[in-house]
Amino acid sequence: MGQNSENVRVAVTGAVYVAPTIATRPTTATSTLGADHKELGYISDGGITETRDRSTNQIRAWQNGALVREPVTESSIRYQFVLIETKKETIELYYGVKVAPDGSIKIDPSKTGGRQSFVIDVIDDDDIIRIDVPSGEVTEVGDQVYVNGDPIGYEVTVTGYAITDGDESYSAIKWYSSLDTTEGAAA
Repeated sequence: MGQNSENVRVAVTGAVYVAPTIATRPTTATSTLGADHKELGYISDGGITETRDRSTNQIRAWQNGALVREPVTESSIRYQFVLIETKKETIELYYGVKVAPDGSIKIDPSKTGGRQSFVIDVIDDDDIIRIDVPSGEVTEVGDQVYVNGDPIGYEVTVTGYAITDGDESYSAIKWYSSLDTTEGAAA
């Protein structure tokens, strides 16, 4: 098959969107998002980190202690990023509460904001990788640091929860526009 340097992707830019879990979900890497999807703004130059974790249980036979099976017992997918725009959507996501009309928030460290839908676009020129997390929740937040010369960052970790869609169960869907071979797709 050979090597092709045109297939090397770089996450040049992108965006993260949040919406209620009932919002219309994307159907392709390039489908238009609905008005319910709010862009969270600039993300720090550290980008977005996707982490997939798995735990397994090794089943061994009595005979020679041979490994006979290793089923997955736990799994998760998480997305971590630092938002650097201070705006309503960012503050509400980070603190898990609504911003009052006067710009204040009442901080309750136990609040997560509940389950929401997330869309992450990773863009390299005309190539788009789109990730749809239909049911996600902010499960971790980073420290707030206030220092001269650096942006105030809002570090969040979004955990994707499994949903059932037809006869499939999954926590996220990922589309690669460069791999789309359906009729009418860009080559």
